[in-house]
Amino acid sequence: MTITAGSAATNTLIGAIWTSVIAQSDVKAIMAHILDDVNVHHPQAQISGTGGFVREGQLYVPNRGVLTLRPGDGVFYDPATGWPILLSAGALAGASWVHS
Repeated sequence: MTITAGSAATNTLIGAIWTSVIAQSDVKAIMAHILDDVNVHHPQAQISGTGGFVREGQLYVPNRGVLTLRPGDGVFYDPATGWPILLSAGALAGASWVHS
């Protein structure tokens, strides 16, 4: 199940909470929206080979590097730019972030 998240003022990010049993459909949905920010045509990052998200808990930030997820971390993307965003489980549990 994908969810929405954002600051306490607005919910503009789309993503999912990572667990070891996250549905492959959720991973694919997020991967399809992570875009290559260097290529002017902004193709999907997994197609251009610059980034993506895998079920095993790795977030490949386009043209930047790899982040390892821990249970309860949130992986989101900005729908306007396709930029991936990682929020820790602790940050998501705080009052600054709301999510469904």
